[in-house]
Amino acid sequence: MIDVSEMNKIEEKVFLLIPLFKNTEYEDKVEELSSLVSSSGAETVGFAVQYLRTVNPATLFGKGKLEEIKEKAEEVGATTFVCDSDLSPAQAKNLSDFFDKKVIDKTALILDIFALNAKTNEGKLQVEVAQLEYLLPRLKGQGKSMSRLGGGIGTRGPGETKLETDRRYISQRIKKLKEKLAELDIRRDLQNQRRAKTNTITVALAGYTNSGKSTLLNALSGSNVLAENKLFATLDPTARKVNLGKYEALFIDTVGFIRDIPTRLIEAFKSTLSYIKSADVVLCVADASGDYKAQIDTTEEILKDIGVVTPIIKVYNKCDKITGISIFDKDSVVVSAKLKIGLDDLKNKVVEVIEQSSKR
Repeated sequence: MIDVSEMNKIEEKVFLLIPLFKNTEYEDKVEELSSLVSSSGAETVGFAVQYLRTVNPATLFGKGKLEEIKEKAEEVGATTFVCDSDLSPAQAKNLSDFFDKKVIDKTALILDIFALNAKTNEGKLQVEVAQLEYLLPRLKGQGKSMSRLGGGIGTRGPGETKLETDRRYISQRIKKLKEKLAELDIRRDLQNQRRAKTNTITVALAGYTNSGKSTLLNALSGSNVLAENKLFATLDPTARKVNLGKYEALFIDTVGFIRDIPTRLIEAFKSTLSYIKSADVVLCVADASGDYKAQIDTTEEILKDIGVVTPIIKVYNKCDKITGISIFDKDSVVVSAKLKIGLDDLKNKVVEVIEQSSKR
């Protein structure tokens, strides 16, 4: 028997819209957005890039470029358009009307992946709040364009709520969900207080999604946390005990980051990210074989935004894929979680930082 869900995945062919607001390279943007599409279970069939000196407030892109995109997308059989930039409700509607196809932005795509990967009660609550807050301004006056959403990416999880659901109900639902999350915040604060009283060392793993944080946690703890070659495969916090020789520490893996991650998504996961704020040490993990500088810069910027002031150790993972390590910071640690290379160096560095910290 044919699996209908698998058919839907195969049939959803995505065309990427990449607006550039300054004259920069676009290859990384295309690669990252394509990876997000793949993580959602769809297929990228083409893309279009345009440097925008002026932004069309109605459709973002100019009319001539849109005509060119439409022709190209029809040639490759695109069924969905995903824009790398946030779209206003009006822009999404106008683009959908023009292409006569589903049009979503990167935020909706990421929320869809979150809905697929949230497993814990808290993770599901956070995703639902973020999706409903995203959906709320898009309910009114969408008409035909909203009916094109159908199924597939951008519609899973709470996004499947009937489109005629009124705004008042959704506002009340968001309020109730936030109250539940506030209760979970109180429980987490109590857990953190108990850890502080028992002198439990906590180490948080932060970094770019798909940098190998889950694989690193597995290698350090001997556990089997889910580790997939997908963006945002890990969404819910995962804690494992790790023996550091002198100490035993609790290592906590959290949701990964990407560059230009929409602010509303960081806001949605602030309660989960509080694990990072309360940790004794933060491991800032990057893929040594990729654009590691951009990954580190992205992670450090987000850590600063959420108010992290604890010591940070830069960890360059996947060193088995590169030929030299002299290019990395002197105080950083280079490892291969997959081959379990450099793990003792990392443990020793964590101990060193802990003993230098006033917290110990």
